[in-house]
Amino acid sequence: MQTRKLGRQGLEVSAIGFGCMGMSWSYGPPKDKGEMIALLRAAVEKGVTFFDTAEVYGPLVNEELVGEALAPFRGRVVIATKFGFAPAQEGEARWSVLNSRPDHIKQAVEGSLKRLRVDAIDLYYQHRVDPAVPIEDVAGAVKDLIREGKVKHFGLSEAGAKTLRRAHSVQPVTALQSEYSLWWREPETSVLPTLEELGIGFVPFSPLGKGFLTGKLAPSTTFESSDFRSTLPRFKPENLRVNQAFVELLSRIAQEKNTTPGQIALAWVLAQKPYIVPIPGTTKPERMRENADAVNVVLSASELREIEERASKLEPMGDRYSPAQQRMIDR
Repeated sequence: MQTRKLGRQGLEVSAIGFGCMGMSWSYGPPKDKGEMIALLRAAVEKGVTFFDTAEVYGPLVNEELVGEALAPFRGRVVIATKFGFAPAQEGEARWSVLNSRPDHIKQAVEGSLKRLRVDAIDLYYQHRVDPAVPIEDVAGAVKDLIREGKVKHFGLSEAGAKTLRRAHSVQPVTALQSEYSLWWREPETSVLPTLEELGIGFVPFSPLGKGFLTGKLAPSTTFESSDFRSTLPRFKPENLRVNQAFVELLSRIAQEKNTTPGQIALAWVLAQKPYIVPIPGTTKPERMRENADAVNVVLSASELREIEERASKLEPMGDRYSPAQQRMIDR
């Protein structure tokens, strides 16, 4: 497995990471704990060293899963987690309220440290920008945690360029995590130039388009209510039908290179910038191996030009989030 550095803060990780959310949350019912522990440990043996979770995934249980699975590999792996959500009321199972108040952050970190079974969190992201709390206060709270040795690196998720600059002026930001793939390229307009200027790494989630770019989803695919794709406009049948053009493009290149559409999608993301580390998720051992092996797929300059020329003529159909989810995205 190749490694990459996330920006200029010295954090080095495997070139492809592992998004753990779907093991416990959002992509259907939680998966078997024993099987997921075995899968995470197999990923380490495959060379993956970068694992992504969050307090809200579950909530809480995904951090517990990751903590138990990776406990034997302390010093070999980098674990990223996130703060910034809270239950609407004490005891509620559904966490839907943004809360990045400094006192809440300092309370949340204690729970994450315990669940992850670590002395310090390698990379601590604000999960979503909280409009009720100045980002300078958030960065200051994480700066305090870094001084205390409870956090090593500060990150933001789905933050816009202006917010990045303001946060970075208080506490250097190691990485931004946002959605990015061949069919969601909005970060290229303002975020990527800002990351390059400030020396911040980029961690794309959903680099496989929430599974769509693997070519495994047909226009007739339906999603159960516990799968959040059932709420996403982009995954409505009429939009899936139009968006198949992206899969056809990837499949054409994959056939020529004797690989898979998913590996071409990941190789394309990796080819965009040297400080990009995608974090595809899966619950299947064979998909984990396929994703990890995408580091060995090299796209030539002519292949990248072909993908760019063809993709520039395609327009993704359907918003990536529901209106309520869109309102949580910082611009």
